[in-house]
This record gives sequence, C-alpha cells and structure tokens, in this order.
Amino acid sequence: MSSSRSLNLFHQFGKKIIGIGMNYRNVAKELGAPIPNKPLVFLKPTTTYITEGQDIRFPPNCKEMLYEIEFGVVIGKRGFNISRSEADSYIGGYCVTLDMTSKDHWLEANKNGHPWALSKAFDTSTPIGRFIEKSKVSDPTNVQLWLNLNGKQRMNENTGDMIFPVDYLLEYITQYMSVEEGDLIITGTPPGFDTVHKGDVIEAGFKNIDSIKFHVCKN
Repeated sequence: MSSSRSLNLFHQFGKKIIGIGMNYRNVAKELGAPIPNKPLVFLKPTTTYITEGQDIRFPPNCKEMLYEIEFGVVIGKRGFNISRSEADSYIGGYCVTLDMTSKDHWLEANKNGHPWALSKAFDTSTPIGRFIEKSKVSDPTNVQLWLNLNGKQRMNENTGDMIFPVDYLLEYITQYMSVEEGDLIITGTPPGFDTVHKGDVIEAGFKNIDSIKFHVCKN
C-alpha cells in the first residue's frame, strides 16, 4: 500500500471516480422509490476534480445544479474480486466529497432513456477536501455528514443509513472492475440535496473530522 504522503495526491494520479446512486434509505423514502437490491454504479472522470480555492461552475445549458455531500473512500492498492472481509485492507483513507449534478441534463436523459453522464461528469463537479488518514475514521458506518448552504444547514445524516456499506460496495464493484491506487469511491448522497445558485457558498464535512468550503462561480 502507498504511504499516506503519496495518497495525499490521490486526485492527481487516481484513474477513476466510482459513484453510487440511491444509497441512503432516507433518500429512497423521501423520493418514494423502492430500496435498490444492488448498488447503482456510475463513473466520473478525474477531470471533474477541484480543490479548495477553485470555484464550482455551471455546465452549459444548466439552469438547476444540485449539491450532494458524499463519503469518499480512497483506494490504497490495486484489487479485484475483493471480499468483504478483505475490504478494509484496500482502503487507503477517506475524503469529504461533493457530487454536483446538473438536474437539467439528468431529467432530459432520464426522460428519453439516454445515458446521463453529462449530468455528473462536467468539469468542477467533484469538489474534494484533503486526504483523511484511515486512522482518523474509527468506524465508516458511523460518520455524521453535514452540509451548509450560505450558512444554513441543509444536510445532516449518518453513514449508518447507507443501504450498502463500504465493504459491500468494494466486494460488489470489484466483481466487475479492478480498483487501483488513488481511485475514489463516492458512496451516495444522504437526503437534503437541493439546488444552488451562482454566488452561493457551500460548506460541508464529516463531523469532528474534516470540512471543506467552495464557492459557486458568479459568472
């Protein structure tokens, strides 16, 4: 496994971002949707990453953009067909992550039965915080996620509400694709996601562990 020093730069050398949709029971309840019987997996390119000091930008033809906070899992070494019992040894650390979504592109694609990659894969759609050492998160199934928009709390949920926990996700994903050092798994949004406007300020984090702050570009 890589040293924590090298994993600090995971966003510079990791090859992919693996996203999970509809992974909180309270989201399914809020939307009136059935609980998935298997993880809903999608991919994002690493060109979507931004770090603090860079602004979130609206993609073309997007009037409504959603904020989502996600529990990010940084992979520490290459693996394939990982069992749940082995999963922890492949985790290098964690990261506070935002998954910005173009609602306009998602609705259009969903209506027509088309792929919805553009709704998730536009530049600046994956704002991230610093790499968090694995030792700082004693239990990934009990992390409080929060998000404030312009100083007002909008999201506050525990990872214990996940339908598929991190070890299950690693086992499921690696039946189909290898994970590699520096890859990031974003494990789904809790309830409370909503739209942002140009000039908004998003603050989010893992309670008592780490936080991030991003501005939505005014132009």
